[in-house]
Amino acid sequence: MSPRKRIAVAGAGLIGRRHMEVIEASQDCVLAGIADPSPAATDHARARNVPCYTDHRALLAQERPDGLIIASPNALHFQMAVDCAEAGVPALIEKPVTDTVAAAQRLCAAVKRTGVPMLVGHHRRHNPIIKAARETVANGKLGQLTAVVGLWLLKKPDDYFDVTWRREQGGGPLLINLIHDIDNLRFICGEISEVQALTSNKVRGFAVEDTAALLLRFANGALGTVTVSDATPAPWSWELASGENAAYPKQDQPCYIFSGTAGSLSVPNMELWTYAQQPGWYAPLSRATIAPAAFDPLAEQLRHFCAVIAGREQPLISVQDAMATLAVVESVGEAARTGQKISPGHIMEQAA
Repeated sequence: MSPRKRIAVAGAGLIGRRHMEVIEASQDCVLAGIADPSPAATDHARARNVPCYTDHRALLAQERPDGLIIASPNALHFQMAVDCAEAGVPALIEKPVTDTVAAAQRLCAAVKRTGVPMLVGHHRRHNPIIKAARETVANGKLGQLTAVVGLWLLKKPDDYFDVTWRREQGGGPLLINLIHDIDNLRFICGEISEVQALTSNKVRGFAVEDTAALLLRFANGALGTVTVSDATPAPWSWELASGENAAYPKQDQPCYIFSGTAGSLSVPNMELWTYAQQPGWYAPLSRATIAPAAFDPLAEQLRHFCAVIAGREQPLISVQDAMATLAVVESVGEAARTGQKISPGHIMEQAA
């Protein structure tokens, strides 16, 4: 049996602490240390009997971990990941991979130059529900994909916005939350070639959006709509519908609908709708439920990260792949600002 990997965590916020819990429960690795300048981080390190550093560079130099999980604020992802690449330490970078496509392109160059593997934490790709939805579309059960509906509607508590950066550009549901859903849609349906969008900050009046409406064109010809708001009591979001995170009360509702010429699938309740006999609106529909195996996607992501470090597996979500998701989100912002149709490919060309 190979030795357990020594994994450190940079960032002791909500997601950083969740990563620490998953590491502690893993048979593949142990927590090697924490990097975070906050006083609370020292308490978390002391409670876990691991070293704490105010700077990730000191942690890399002193502890020489086998891998680093970057769970810091978005603006810090790029430099931390580059420092890992230069130190020869593989990283699991929380989404978004960086705060801009231009920074992601520079990180791609650093990864290519050093050859150090990087995995991006779009952890929902490890969820068996998302994997089953992708397989259902890919194997033709829906026929030719025609239409996609995505919903991300819920209400964040007022004290969520006590943190200053959450009231400013880049701290809203587009970059923090919608990027998960965009990545899911890319993973399940294929590339997004064109975006139109409207955004609003009418509810709270902050500098950042609270509501957005998107129109998407996929490269395969399908069209999609996505509606986003973090200011409404509603059950139609991955957080509340999937049961992935026990912190959210699970609701028996879908948040995605994938429709094709032969059938439709609602996700995450995984109801497949088809015609049993001759198709047509007068004919009765048949409903079947797909039941994928249940497991924690964060735990599977950590297992995969350890396998990437060991060279047994290639990253499921590379920096290049995650950059394409980020380009779609930047396209949404640009489309909302200009009122124009925006191509994610054009966003990447501009950033080069």
